[in-house]
Amino acid sequence: MNQISPLAYIHPEAILGDNNIIGPFCYIDRNTVIGDNNILQNSVTINYGARIGNGNEIFPGASISTKPQDLKFKGEETTCEIGNNNSIRENVTISRGTAAKKATKVGSNNLLMENMHIAHDCIVGNGCIIGNSTKFGGEVIVDDYAVISATVLCHQFCHIGSYVMIQGGSRFSKDIPPFVIAGKEPTHYCGINIVGLRRRGFSNEFIENLHEAYRLLFSKGLLSEGIQEIRAHLPESKEVNYLISFVENSKRGIIR
Repeated sequence: MNQISPLAYIHPEAILGDNNIIGPFCYIDRNTVIGDNNILQNSVTINYGARIGNGNEIFPGASISTKPQDLKFKGEETTCEIGNNNSIRENVTISRGTAAKKATKVGSNNLLMENMHIAHDCIVGNGCIIGNSTKFGGEVIVDDYAVISATVLCHQFCHIGSYVMIQGGSRFSKDIPPFVIAGKEPTHYCGINIVGLRRRGFSNEFIENLHEAYRLLFSKGLLSEGIQEIRAHLPESKEVNYLISFVENSKRGIIR
């Protein structure tokens, strides 16, 4: 049974699962679907097009599936899809999609800290930590287990790789490749995210291979030549293949 405050408003067409807690002054619009075991603290807004999974906790002032801040948006049918077991803190805003991708997607087990913003058509993976007041432009992709500190400004269309650590206050318009620390001004490669990788159970041998992979990648003037060096000198693995694929498919170029 859901626990719904008499001071909350839920549109008759909204679909709610079971065992949700809906606090006072929450607003849940039509064309919304909320799963089971979610906690919406007071003053949470769930806008048109939201699709929310199970076990999420959403804190006061958060607004999910807001209308995109994109002048090209003409009211098309789009969604904002949230997975399971996320902690979405105070005043977080997540826009729904546009005609570009039709949906903004946030995976599961993420911590989205106070006042951060995820713009239209972004895709955020699983297990990410995103700091206070960080802002993502439209169509940003964040892979699993990225750690992004506070007040980071990420340009639209950027791609952030898995297991990265991005320094607070960074701003960038290029892609951040996986497994690295990125920071300083301008934002650039600051080495392998050794502590983060060890916490995630990666071996010292794997970390040494990553060191060598990045040394080879940046050893040549052209990244394509660096990739050839990696293929020639390092054993194949899914992580090395992921790094190579990330660089080869980067549309904005990567930080160096």
